[in-house]
Amino acid sequence: MDEQKVVKDLVVDVGPAEVRIALMQNSRLIELSRESSAGHNFSVGDVFLGRVKKLLPSLNAAFVDIGDSKEAFIHYLDLGFHFTAFDTFVRESNPNKDMRSLYSNIKIGPILEKEGRIEDYLKQGQMIIAQIVKEPISTKGSRLTAEISLAGRNIVLLPFADKVSISQKISSREEKRRLETLVKSILPKNYGAIIRTAAEGKNASVLVAELTSLIEKWESSWKKIARSKGVDLLFTEYSKTTTILRDLLNDSFSNVYVNDEKIFEETRKYISLISPEQEKIVKLYEGKEPIFDHFEVTRQIKGSFGKVVSMKQGAYLVIETTEALNVIDVNSGIRAKVNDQEENAFEVNKLAAEEIARQLRLRDMGGIVIVDFIDMETQEHRNELYKLMCDLMSEDRAKHNVLPLTKFGLMQITRHRIRPVTEINTTEQCPLCHGTGKIVSTVVIDEQIERQLAYYVQEKGVRELILQTGPILGAYISRGWNSYLRKWKRKYKCRIVHRELTEHSILQYEFLNLKGEALD
Repeated sequence: MDEQKVVKDLVVDVGPAEVRIALMQNSRLIELSRESSAGHNFSVGDVFLGRVKKLLPSLNAAFVDIGDSKEAFIHYLDLGFHFTAFDTFVRESNPNKDMRSLYSNIKIGPILEKEGRIEDYLKQGQMIIAQIVKEPISTKGSRLTAEISLAGRNIVLLPFADKVSISQKISSREEKRRLETLVKSILPKNYGAIIRTAAEGKNASVLVAELTSLIEKWESSWKKIARSKGVDLLFTEYSKTTTILRDLLNDSFSNVYVNDEKIFEETRKYISLISPEQEKIVKLYEGKEPIFDHFEVTRQIKGSFGKVVSMKQGAYLVIETTEALNVIDVNSGIRAKVNDQEENAFEVNKLAAEEIARQLRLRDMGGIVIVDFIDMETQEHRNELYKLMCDLMSEDRAKHNVLPLTKFGLMQITRHRIRPVTEINTTEQCPLCHGTGKIVSTVVIDEQIERQLAYYVQEKGVRELILQTGPILGAYISRGWNSYLRKWKRKYKCRIVHRELTEHSILQYEFLNLKGEALD
């Protein structure tokens, strides 16, 4: 029997305050990203013109002001091989100079010594070009590097570098030679590049177009460097949508659904640049119900982000996040399918391993993760569980390390943390009882809705309304050939559009006009 084909869909929900992006694998939520629409977020890949605030000789590092409330941190080893070239460029930049001529005439070498001291290269108040490699987490500011790179789908552009490197995963010598010759022929002076695995077999026109766009992006920041005397954002990574597509796009991607025309066009344009044959997978969602409800993302979020995560046959995980580490406890619950306790523990642990690998990606958990599996007696089962966990984690893009189980049944996983863990509060105060635990009797809820409807129709003269309810209340008022909804429409001679929203609680409802605005 053939293995089930892995189908990846990206669902993009553009709202007024944030953009939410769900990566679905065979209709199951695997990753969830959120990007604020207002203000700046200080995201990985953003490049700044920053000011050195304080040197820390004991740590061989410095604090840098990049406009965030927390000062960013840069270590001497993060200055990169060719920091002096970037420093010369910043110091000599001037609006009256020909910036392209200045850039191409700067000498790249010599490289920085490995055992050097930061105070020999940085001084308080000095302006430097720096890129975020780790977002602010808890009380710590961003982690920076001065070795700037602009990542594309097929190529990574390296300003002030003189080498072209090729991914080791490209095995064909002829293909390596073709790609290296092509990229070297179009790279201007003082540029280097890394050719990614995705470039294998790509047409020259696709690679040239991508490299040209990356060079234009870097050079478009030169005006700011020349003009600016203070801290400034030079350029940001692509949006989260295009960043995820850049890193994940392959033949198994079947659809990218977007509910906003502007983001739809931006995404389509980006895919046409990096992989023209897949441009058609981007689709504009124009359905009436919210896009996350339509693709059942909302339901999966509610079930996946709580402290307790349910699994099959009664088993469940308890997930706790602390400042120092994350702890996951595996519980068999009421599951007792077989009499053999050892076999039962092994089956539950295998289920848990699959869910834990998903949860690490979904919540973007990082640092140290301790998993307390159910105790197993046989070494064979322990080894099989360890191997399974390694296989499941192999699809994770973040750097990670999995250690075998200890004699206490604990497994340690370290996962590279570049941004804070995603936390979504899945509990909510009841809008009907406001936390008291008492609500209006369900027997009179239909009377309550009808009174409000009569007020809007008879007192306010509204003839067309939208009634939004939760699924349970919705089923109650619309069931049967002579439902409450039909009675109200006939009685008040009005048009009622009924919508069910999964995020609404049991008896929650509201009336809107046809524009979607709440009625007073």
